[in-house]
Amino acid sequence: MANFNLYVASCVLLLALSWRTATGHPLPALRTEECEQCSLLFKSLLLNITELLKGDVLCFGITSEKVVVRSKADTLLACAPPLTQNSNCMMQRNSSFSERECLKNIMEDLAYYEAAIKSYLKSQLRSPAEEEARLSPTLTIIESLKNCSRMQNENNSSEVTAQMWGSDTYSNREQMCKMMRGFHVRAITINRAMGYISSGGHRK
Repeated sequence: MANFNLYVASCVLLLALSWRTATGHPLPALRTEECEQCSLLFKSLLLNITELLKGDVLCFGITSEKVVVRSKADTLLACAPPLTQNSNCMMQRNSSFSERECLKNIMEDLAYYEAAIKSYLKSQLRSPAEEEARLSPTLTIIESLKNCSRMQNENNSSEVTAQMWGSDTYSNREQMCKMMRGFHVRAITINRAMGYISSGGHRK
């Protein structure tokens, strides 16, 4: 099992590198004028989470470096480009790329993390004012993304409830820290997927 996980991780890294080197420059904005703002918002989301994890509020005193991706959305596979000639990575598909399926999974991710953050802010917190100040901008960006024209009609739902948080502030914050690290990884995947979509390569 350990070897399998290592293989999958290697494939994910290979895909990430191949997508970045395929463009040779920063990810392009979406083609339509209506969605240029969405592209910028996705980049803002990634920067926001990056800065959040660098701060000393959410992950203060957390010794574990574990990364947890709780969302059940299949974004990694749904947004992977089709199989290339010189690749045997199992994270790529022989089937054609579905833009709609990719966007659907992205929106499921956003809905999940939005609900998780909102429920966390209602739980027992170590420093309510500071943590709300740090996490509220993330919620604002997600809400703006939900209003993007190409995204708003996608079906998305959340399975998160307040039951995932307990009464111990340290345990709650540790779980949130791990989850936001997972959200950071997912945000990187989403940004690269949006770059692939806007490049139009899947339409050729």
